[in-house]
Amino acid sequence: MSKPRKGLAVKADLSDIFNDVDAVIPPANNRKTALTIEKALEIIVRQMRASGLRDRTIHDYETYVMDFIVKTDVEFLLAIDADAIYEWLASMKVKPATKRIRLKCLSAFLGKCFNNGWLTDMFWKNIQIRVDEEVKEGASEEDVFNILRLLDLSQFIQLRDAAAILTMYQTGIRLATLSALEERHVDIENRLLRIEGALLKNRKVILLPFDGRLQQLFEVLFEQNRIIREEWSAENNYVFITQSGEGVFNEDSPKSNAIAKRLNYYKRTYGIKNINPHALRRGFAKDIYKRSKGDLALVSKALGHSDFAVTARYLHLDAEEVADKLREFR
Repeated sequence: MSKPRKGLAVKADLSDIFNDVDAVIPPANNRKTALTIEKALEIIVRQMRASGLRDRTIHDYETYVMDFIVKTDVEFLLAIDADAIYEWLASMKVKPATKRIRLKCLSAFLGKCFNNGWLTDMFWKNIQIRVDEEVKEGASEEDVFNILRLLDLSQFIQLRDAAAILTMYQTGIRLATLSALEERHVDIENRLLRIEGALLKNRKVILLPFDGRLQQLFEVLFEQNRIIREEWSAENNYVFITQSGEGVFNEDSPKSNAIAKRLNYYKRTYGIKNINPHALRRGFAKDIYKRSKGDLALVSKALGHSDFAVTARYLHLDAEEVADKLREFR
């Protein structure tokens, strides 16, 4: 058996060596100082659930806040600073747009911490990520008529699809509005869509004109709709229906839409990438903006937007360009 090493046993009495130094002991009641990020997250998640926020939002908070803790090794809430956040962002091997989404989530969490009185300033507000966003192109007139020329209008489905494509391009309505349109909303004689507020996001009635080509398509389509409804004993008045007389949308699965599926099919088959509901709506917006010589208010009204900022994003206008346009209304 080996002897214990003598150097490990300290005989000198050092029990009073620090007695003349004032100890700095944090107050027992100062919970903010010792509040961990994880504990703060736990409390905020409970508050979010009590407020009825959706599970997906809560999951994002939990995912990105915990990722911040792991990547930065920061444990306490008051230890978070701009440098730690930049360190976290730098650790990500993702696109700038994704970084911005994650930063937005962390910032929202910190904002709730501030509202709870756990943080005294909102330093994260000055953290910015430069994102060169992909410019989403709108469908051009060439795109639209290239696909329309390829469709066989002697076939009901392709006739319906042609009418749907031209309707979205000439009026800028959303796919959801298109799918809910009834024949009573189409004033064929006056070439006008009279859309009631219940079908629109902003709940305001809007009148949208269309041309003679679409007028002709509607006339033929309505007759075909009548025949199909009689054949299948379908009781609806939708403008756009399936070959069995039902609406093109599935009420049990809102994302399932016959028109959207067909447009995706044409995109793959004919290689025309800008034929989708969003591209057609953007194409309408850009065409009106150009023809009206930059009348942002007109485009915003036609799209049913609540403010000019949304319209500006659609048109990919920068802040200075929007400001210049808004000055025209002052």
